[in-house]
Amino acid sequence: MEIIKHIINDTVEFYRWSFTIADKRVEKWPLMGSPLPTLAISSSYLLFLWLGPKFMKNREPFQLRKSLIFYNFSMVVLNFFIFKELFLAARAANYSYICQPVDYSDDPNEVRVAAALWWYFISKGVEYLDTVFFILRKKFSQISFLHVYHHCTMFTLWWIGIKWVAGGQSFFGAHMNAAIHVLMYLYYGLAAFGPKIQKYLWWKKYLTIIQMIQFHVTIGHTALSLYTDCPFPKWMHWCLMGYAITFIILFGNFYYQTYRRHPRREALSKTSRQSHNGTSNGVLGSNRGNSSKTEEKPANESSRRRRKGRAKKE
Repeated sequence: MEIIKHIINDTVEFYRWSFTIADKRVEKWPLMGSPLPTLAISSSYLLFLWLGPKFMKNREPFQLRKSLIFYNFSMVVLNFFIFKELFLAARAANYSYICQPVDYSDDPNEVRVAAALWWYFISKGVEYLDTVFFILRKKFSQISFLHVYHHCTMFTLWWIGIKWVAGGQSFFGAHMNAAIHVLMYLYYGLAAFGPKIQKYLWWKKYLTIIQMIQFHVTIGHTALSLYTDCPFPKWMHWCLMGYAITFIILFGNFYYQTYRRHPRREALSKTSRQSHNGTSNGVLGSNRGNSSKTEEKPANESSRRRRKGRAKKE
């Protein structure tokens, strides 16, 4: 028991100490005073994942077409705003794309970067609606482990990023990811219009490729920061690299299952069906031919017997 108490006391002390080195600029911003609101939102998300399908089990799926169009294009605007703010503010502050320490000053450009990163964090919370729409539309197959892992961890972990490092190297990943999400939500927004537009959306798989490239670039950029001994928390660098590797594995598996293995299985299945149908038709055809011949024999035999009977009578 003494050991457990000691561990708890050390944890509480570390938690209190960590807040003394947090970014003072963001402490009064919405959701940033304590991790509890963020954890409550993420917990509610996980609870809805469990209760939502039960609620929809005996109900008709909602269409939500107009809502989806509005939501997706709103996310396009939000992510473009984040991308634009990070780009302009980082450029004005002369940010380096190789190594950029966090500047905790009240410089207008630095505060602008921090604000853009805060909006990026908020956008990850808004993205929980992706899952809500899937459940209300009963698209349960879309809610994979990758989907839940991506949404839940991004919102929760970025609270840490904004709380302690709202600037510096943090801008790079958010800047890149916001640009990709502009394309992603543009795709989903157009897809919501229905079949007339969907036939032009052949580029979905390239979004997955771009996302995987993003994670490789993130690892390379972070490794370079470690190599150059960039004055940015090294534990965050190592955690970021590990986090990016999990996404490479999960997105790589998704890409293989969706665009490699599944189409190949469909092609093999189609070939097998065609082959099976061809064999069956051949068998049926030969049986029909055989049956017609066997039907002719009794008719010929009976006609011969009749002719022989007539000949004897005569």
